[in-house]
Amino acid sequence: MMTAEQIVASHKANVETLFGLTAKAFEGVEKLVELNLTAAKAALDDSSSNTQAALSVKDAQELLAMQANLFQPLAEKTAAYSRHLYDIASGTGGEFTKAFEAQAAAAQKQFSSLVDSATQNAPAGSEQAVAMMKGAVTAANTAFESVQKAVKQATDLAESNLAAVSAAAPKAGKKK
Repeated sequence: MMTAEQIVASHKANVETLFGLTAKAFEGVEKLVELNLTAAKAALDDSSSNTQAALSVKDAQELLAMQANLFQPLAEKTAAYSRHLYDIASGTGGEFTKAFEAQAAAAQKQFSSLVDSATQNAPAGSEQAVAMMKGAVTAANTAFESVQKAVKQATDLAESNLAAVSAAAPKAGKKK
């Protein structure tokens, strides 16, 4: 049984975690807004200079050459934008993952403590039920750890795929 002080401490820790995660979420949004404003400003500047260049073209062949030269910088900028966007999302998501894992570990520890306390106070003759309950808790913990590992593997795969796409995008722009 939890005491009033333990309950208050638990709620206080949960509120602190909530406010910490909210602050991290806002930091991620700020970074995203800054990235989008920077990208929009760069796109506007590029559009202006490209329009000026297009207006000064003297023949169709020069226009085609100018357009062909636009693909490489565009591919590089798109890849850089994607990398920055992923970094922001990954950093913010990482903070949420850390908090979730810490909360899950604390909850598992508290539940295990509760099960241990209940088994110590179990009436005589209930050893089989206690063993079955401990087995169920162990199975649940194992399943939870397996899910965490699968999520980590999927995240690692997504990161490697993004790195491959980011590396290939500028090369694809050169081929055009």
